[in-house]
Amino acid sequence: MSRDAERQADWVSRRKYLLASASVGAAGVAGCLGSGDSDSESSDTLTAEGSSTVYPISNTGSSYWNSNSPPDDGEYWGANDESSVPGWDQIETDKNIADYFAGLYGFEETGERSNPPFSTQVALSHSGTGCEAVRDGLVDIGNSSGPITAELDISEEERDENYVDHVVGRDGQPVFVSQEVYDSGVEQLTGEEIRGIYQGEISNWSEVGGPDQEIYVVGRAEGSGTDTTFRMNMLGDAEAEMDVDTRRGQNQQVQQVLQDNDNAIGYMALAFSGSGIQAIAIDFDGTVYEPDPDAENTIFDAEYPLNRDLHMYTRITDDTPDGTDKREAAFLNMFLTEFGQQLFVEDQNYITLPTADLEAEKEKLPDQE
Repeated sequence: MSRDAERQADWVSRRKYLLASASVGAAGVAGCLGSGDSDSESSDTLTAEGSSTVYPISNTGSSYWNSNSPPDDGEYWGANDESSVPGWDQIETDKNIADYFAGLYGFEETGERSNPPFSTQVALSHSGTGCEAVRDGLVDIGNSSGPITAELDISEEERDENYVDHVVGRDGQPVFVSQEVYDSGVEQLTGEEIRGIYQGEISNWSEVGGPDQEIYVVGRAEGSGTDTTFRMNMLGDAEAEMDVDTRRGQNQQVQQVLQDNDNAIGYMALAFSGSGIQAIAIDFDGTVYEPDPDAENTIFDAEYPLNRDLHMYTRITDDTPDGTDKREAAFLNMFLTEFGQQLFVEDQNYITLPTADLEAEKEKLPDQE
């Protein structure tokens, strides 16, 4: 194993511990909503809820934040004799991680591991639920893998009047099949064939070059951003009718169904690739997009028709007329750095934002102090 591979494997194992310990710590903190100056905000827990697609990004970031690791850590934050975190050369501070990002917005540092200036807590649900929660003031940030206009059935004008759309990464949403289907020769489908499967016009794998076996069609739950964007991008309408055998509420559950059946097809976030399933290539009007980042045309490209933004929405209120308070800005800014894009986006198997898009997203945040 190479040194980079060893380092990556060690990061993964240590992150599992961090995720568990930080989530326990966050759960023990009583939070409240609202905004104000830095002193009053510092006692609030920043809350987020929503999409299972955005969850790996948001929750991993939350775990790092709550750990408030010191700069001599070298794996989560900072540098030591053996390693440094990706993007560290762009930061190089003597502050702990949450102390640094919160300090950019005027919060007083604690200087203590596992004691950030304010805690963060991320709940797992659906995109529609996350958008409703931020709309109703139940959380600070609504995580969504679908546009809030579709999730709440509102106009773009209503969106712009009431919310700020913070895009933190992108997902090249793949279509997966069971391993047995893939091994039988179904390594590629056309967009029309996938539409036919999901609208009940194609019901047997033999119709698309596979075995003589009924197709078990798996969809995400209605209200899921993954379902909304799939219907928008693949079927042409967020309300398009679908003929599916089962729906599952979370990406993890779709993954499990495909692993448990030998004749299934499903769509979910790129981060949930795993053993027992295979992402297929898709031919859209003569251009074949492959689930390989090194291919000439890949699902990682912005041109891939199922590519979608991953959103963290904040709400415009009388207290926050710009739509993003200082706590929210401090947390969101962490994702919009080379450090955040590498650790929270790319390392979760999502697509990082280009520099121009990162700069545009930073412009949505209030001025740093």
